[in-house]
Amino acid sequence: MMLFKKFSLAILFISGIFIDTFSVNYKYDYLYQILPFKMDYVSEPVIPKLEENITIYGGIGDGLVLNTDAFAKAMKSLSAKGGGHLIVPSGVWLTGPIVFCSNIDLHLEKGALILFTTDISQYPIVNANYEGQETRRCQSPVSGQNLQNISITGEGTIDGSGQVWRALKKNKVTESEWLKLTSNGGIIEKSTWYPSEKFMKGEKLSKTNVPQANLTDQQWEDIKDFLRPVMISFISCKNLMLRGVLFENSPNWNIHPLLCENVIIDEVFVKNPAYAQNGDGIDLESCKNALIINSTLDVGDDAICIKSGKDAEGRKRGKATENVIVDNCKVFQGHGGFVVGSEMSGGVRNISVTNCQFIGTDTGLRFKSTRGRGGVVENIYVSNIYMFNIVNDSFLFDLYYGGRSASEDLVLNKDKSQTVATEVIADETTPCFRNIYVKNLVSNNARRAMFFNGLPEMNISNINVENATISAKLGAEIVESDGINLKNVTVIPAQGPAFKLNNVKNFNASDLKYPSDLKQPFVITGDKTKNISLPLTTVNKNLVQYSEQINQKEIVFKK
Repeated sequence: MMLFKKFSLAILFISGIFIDTFSVNYKYDYLYQILPFKMDYVSEPVIPKLEENITIYGGIGDGLVLNTDAFAKAMKSLSAKGGGHLIVPSGVWLTGPIVFCSNIDLHLEKGALILFTTDISQYPIVNANYEGQETRRCQSPVSGQNLQNISITGEGTIDGSGQVWRALKKNKVTESEWLKLTSNGGIIEKSTWYPSEKFMKGEKLSKTNVPQANLTDQQWEDIKDFLRPVMISFISCKNLMLRGVLFENSPNWNIHPLLCENVIIDEVFVKNPAYAQNGDGIDLESCKNALIINSTLDVGDDAICIKSGKDAEGRKRGKATENVIVDNCKVFQGHGGFVVGSEMSGGVRNISVTNCQFIGTDTGLRFKSTRGRGGVVENIYVSNIYMFNIVNDSFLFDLYYGGRSASEDLVLNKDKSQTVATEVIADETTPCFRNIYVKNLVSNNARRAMFFNGLPEMNISNINVENATISAKLGAEIVESDGINLKNVTVIPAQGPAFKLNNVKNFNASDLKYPSDLKQPFVITGDKTKNISLPLTTVNKNLVQYSEQINQKEIVFKK
């Protein structure tokens, strides 16, 4: 019988039908059943069976003894033996940076807490890549580079002691929280608390969190406190897995795989305070073949974020993030539930996002970039997304991203479309977003249903929304967009129109729904607006408002 099976598989392969025998027992095979693009199975790390306890290397889990040397000795010893599982039992394991070796699983048993020291002197300044730029940062609490077969698993917790690293904006906390969080020294200036003078000095030398000047080694040391590291940094690694662990309180971004292949992030909990500056959850950058599944995030910035380098450096690197499955994730607080950008200069393609919930998130689906990035974001497939109490937009394209959250833009009155188009010619620095498909979306009680804010020189294009129901304070606003296709979409605004179109081309809608008592369900403006097709069966053409710029022959009502 076994011989027959092998023979059959050989015949199928020879005939041009590829069947991977691995799929028979592959844990994640169900994720590939209706995947709309080709993607290899993501392999789990292969770790030798050898198990060793951190205690045999002198580790003490009393929360007082610094275990940096114990972790270093354990990694070196296990690596020399070909790899294995480094077991961290219950206890509080105070430590400095942990540097991984290949073929090692760091396994945190139930009750184990790896707590990184608040002594910044324990984190040397190293070469790093942050926000898509080569720079220097303090060494990450957990790091590894050019490795294979590595994992962090178990039921324990990794805490990055981020409270000693981060600045704090007063408007992000209550008065009592402000008093508590700023009571242990530091400097307050213009409603922001800074941990130290070194931090303030570094910020003044920086643009978007990265120092711009050519600094000497001593000058880097003089701003060391500002050089907050990401907590989990794996660069150019293959077969990486994070499973079961709570990752919390990071100095900067929480989990940052960069230039990695075969990444599995499964059943993790990623947590940062809502006020955590740059407190992203998962930032997957220039990676290929990744699963982010069955996880919960509650963070201070973007939750699940796809990146690929920034501006000229990112375009030169030319490494897209591609072939990614996001499934069954829950996001609570965060600037975005699922996010692409703004550093996407190397490209993003072939992404599937399914069966996710965003609850109380600042923005639900967030696509962001700006002039100067370049790069192409395409072939994004989103389905079965359920949102509640979204603070701002359920679905957002922001091609004028200025480094702020949607809530901060709202406070500064910068959440609106451009009223005067800046004359710019599209070139390699122009970001491109196209071929994006969203299906089966429900959002209840958002501030705005949708906001597509494209560039006049490079419209977002071929954006498809099907089977969506969104209730919000404001309806959908679509600007500088080409090829917008809406099918069975219901928008229920508490005030104003259900749909506002401005400089939109090739808009095709069928079975649109909105409250019957709306006096102005549609407002159409813009001298570049053309080829708008609306369903006569559900849209009352007598209630459509046009600006003087509109050639009404461009608006067609179809039965």
